[in-house]
Amino acid sequence: MHTETTTHINGSPEEIYGYASRVEEWPRWLPHYRGVRVIATTGNERIVEMRARRGRIPVSWWARQILLPGERRIRYTHVRGVTRGMEVEWRIVPAPHGTVVTIAHDLALDWPLVGRPVAEWIIGPLFVEPIAGATLRRIKMLVEQSTAPAGGGR
Repeated sequence: MHTETTTHINGSPEEIYGYASRVEEWPRWLPHYRGVRVIATTGNERIVEMRARRGRIPVSWWARQILLPGERRIRYTHVRGVTRGMEVEWRIVPAPHGTVVTIAHDLALDWPLVGRPVAEWIIGPLFVEPIAGATLRRIKMLVEQSTAPAGGGR
């Protein structure tokens, strides 16, 4: 399974990277996140436990987060949960009039016979894409509200 969720945000790459990298704040900023706990930190790597919702369905996983601020990238490898082994990469790229943000997910479930269909027909379209989309929409809203001209709303 491979998915890419992309949006254009009218804001600086640095501000967007701040929202994207500080996952421990996501439950405060992103209503679909139920909790994030930092388990361990070593340099630019952390192990995080993440709990979100897809509609009413609770989902959870642990991931290794690697922060690459000089490249404006964040990488994750899911280390626990149904999506163990999933590779995730956030790419934050300056663009004319703002920033393009892409979240790419790659998952190859090694479950005999059903791994690929489950990843491609259930996990990707029913869980990964909606959660990633909600995350980017909310970060876009937060960034664009914070950079909106005083006295005017968007």
